[in-house]
Amino acid sequence: MTPLPTLRQLQFFMSLVRRQSFSKAAEECLVSQSTLSSAIKEMETLLDQQLVDRSTRSFALTPVGEGVAQRAPAILASVEDLARSAGKKEPLSGEFHLGVIPTIAPFLLPKATQRLKRKYPNLELFLREDLTASLGERLTAGLIDAAILAFPYDLPGVEMIEVGVDPFWFACDPEHRFASRKSLKKEALADCNLLLLEDGHCLREHAIDACEIADRETRDAYSATSLFTLTQMTRSGLGATLLPEMAVRGGLARSTGLVAIPFSKPSPKRIIGVAWRKGSGRGDEARAIADILSGLF
Repeated sequence: MTPLPTLRQLQFFMSLVRRQSFSKAAEECLVSQSTLSSAIKEMETLLDQQLVDRSTRSFALTPVGEGVAQRAPAILASVEDLARSAGKKEPLSGEFHLGVIPTIAPFLLPKATQRLKRKYPNLELFLREDLTASLGERLTAGLIDAAILAFPYDLPGVEMIEVGVDPFWFACDPEHRFASRKSLKKEALADCNLLLLEDGHCLREHAIDACEIADRETRDAYSATSLFTLTQMTRSGLGATLLPEMAVRGGLARSTGLVAIPFSKPSPKRIIGVAWRKGSGRGDEARAIADILSGLF
């Protein structure tokens, strides 16, 4: 019979991969550094392969270690899903790790978390703000239980429930030629230089697709890393931008002195939804969170 590494060893190894430090991984796993180091060495002996390259000062995995790091998350996620599905407990009680993207978090979470605490007092909610791609990886690896994302976005092995529609608004400084408009057709963007978030933010792709914007109409030289920076650059007269309605209603345009103009119907939009891993046993809880969120639209 082939000797197998233990789940504890796999958990320690993946913590080491995430933190890239034996001391930080030990702290995350609530064990001593010597305990974690011994577990990793036992795993290497069991597999008869070196997983961590100890010849360099900086953290590095061997090629075999890289392969294990790619496959271990799915194994751990499956076992955790099995244990969760087999257990019976009150919905949304205990720990729940929820991811959310930066273009949603500040506008939706404050009210959502208040409602969740009132309805589910035994919930211990852990929040992580990150880009969609990173949250998708963490969701697949079982590092978070669900995520609030903007769609469309392709995430294999993930289920999603829609909670609301978030239309885009045109935002510009008061001196812009469109500033006096009551509404705007998306065709008007054809000869308008736009400032958008940098690559990696799904809001950028959603805005380009929903508004049918050509690459030449965006100002890549001035792409921003956050909506706040984007509005500051727009206020400086570098160009106009597109903001999600939740940000407009949250006062982002008003607080930075911008004029926000809705688009004529049918408005370009993005879909907000809650995603969870198929077979994780978290579907009912994700739907309960979705029910809370849908009341905010």
